[in-house]
Amino acid sequence: MTALAKIFGRNAQLIVLEYLIRNRGTITYLSGIAEETGLSHSSVARVIEPLLEMNIVKEGKMGKQIRTFTLNEDNRVTKLLIRFHRDLEEICGE
Repeated sequence: MTALAKIFGRNAQLIVLEYLIRNRGTITYLSGIAEETGLSHSSVARVIEPLLEMNIVKEGKMGKQIRTFTLNEDNRVTKLLIRFHRDLEEICGE
């Protein structure tokens, strides 16, 4: 269990957020996130929406139907989350 999960509990939105933080700079898609995190496609689709609304995650398109996602590292909240995640892992030895 990650340090974030120990503190905040294990929920789909936190799992997706932590996955994106750990893989920042990488463009991914719903099915890829679902596969890597063990969550269902519908769970990822549901929890990615608030992250998009807060501009923590950026959405793109590949072709006509595939939605792509990447962490928005220019967002001030995202920068804070990345720093918090890094510091927490450092303190907890993860």
